[in-house]
Amino acid sequence: MKPEIVRCITECAPGPHAFLIVIKVEKFKEQEEAVITKINEYFSEEVYKYAIVVFTHGDQLPEEEKIEDFVRQNKSMSELMKKCGGRCHVVDSKYWKQNQWDEYRSNQFQLLWVRVAALLFTCVAFSVAAHGAQLHHGGMADWCIFCWAFSFACTLLVLLVEQFGLQARAPVSWSNFPITIACYASLLCLSASIIFPVFFLKDQRLYGDTRDYRIASTVFSCLAAVAYMGEVSLTKARPGEVAGYMATAPGLMKVCQTFVACIIFILVSDPVSYDHHAALKWCMAVYCICFILSMAVVVLCVGECTGCLPIPFSKFLSGYGLLAVIMYLTATILFSL
Repeated sequence: MKPEIVRCITECAPGPHAFLIVIKVEKFKEQEEAVITKINEYFSEEVYKYAIVVFTHGDQLPEEEKIEDFVRQNKSMSELMKKCGGRCHVVDSKYWKQNQWDEYRSNQFQLLWVRVAALLFTCVAFSVAAHGAQLHHGGMADWCIFCWAFSFACTLLVLLVEQFGLQARAPVSWSNFPITIACYASLLCLSASIIFPVFFLKDQRLYGDTRDYRIASTVFSCLAAVAYMGEVSLTKARPGEVAGYMATAPGLMKVCQTFVACIIFILVSDPVSYDHHAALKWCMAVYCICFILSMAVVVLCVGECTGCLPIPFSKFLSGYGLLAVIMYLTATILFSL
C-alpha cells in the first residue's frame, strides 16, 4: 500500500494540500484504528495539521445526539479529533438533498446587518463628538475619537471586501481578519464608552447642546460596543467547525491579552511607577514579553504566516503558554512581596 500512496503524492505535485480521513458513524472498529496506525507509520504527526475527519452516515446518529457526543465515546477517536484540531464534517444521507442554505443565509444576513449597525453607530459617535461636543485636542478625547474612527474604518473595509467578493485577493487570512477586527473594535468601543462619560460628562457646569452632543456620543458608543460583541458571537467558532485560530476561544483570548496589556502599559507609564524597585521592573518585563508573544500570534494568524515558524504552530502555542504561566507566576509572587 505504501508504494501506491507515494505514487499518489508524486502525481499530486507539488503535494497534497489536505487529507480527508473518512469514517463511518458507527463503533470505532479495528479497521479504522489500523488506518490511523498506517497514517502515523507513513507520515509524521504534521499531517494532522492539514487533515479533517469526514463522518459518513450521519443519519445513523441517535436523535438529539451530536457528533461531539459520539466522538467522546471512544478514546482513540477523541485523540484523532484532537490531533486534527477538532476539524470534522458530517455527511447526513437522510437530509442531504434538503435545502440547508436558509440557516446559513440567515446567519450571514444577521452578520451583515450587525456590521452595518456597528458602522452606523461608530460613524455617529465620532461625528457628533467632533462636531458639537467641544472637545480639546489631546488626552482621552483623542483616544475616544481614535477608537470610533478606527472601528468605523476597519468595519467599512470588511464590508467592502465581502460585498465585492475580494476575500481571496486580500493579503490576510480572511478566516481570521474579520473576527480579530470585531474583537478589537468591541474592546475599543467599550473602553471609549467608559472613558468618555467619566472624563467629559461629570462636569455639572456643562449644559445645553454641548452636553447633549456628548451624551449622544456616549449612547452610540455603547450601541457600537454591543454591535461588535454581537458580531463576535455570530462569527466565533462552534464545536466541530473548521475555522481560523482567531475565531476560537484561545485566539479571542490573545486579543483580550494584548488589549489589557496596553491598558497596563498606559497606567504604569504616566506617571512612571515601576522603575523604583527591581521586582516591579521584572513584572513590567513579564508584561512586555507576554504582550509581544501574544501580538506575534495574532499577526502570524491574521497574516497567514504560521507556516514560516521553524517549529509547528501548535508547539509554539504550547511553549508560549507554558512560558507565560511560569513568568506570570513569578511576577505574582514578586509583586505580592
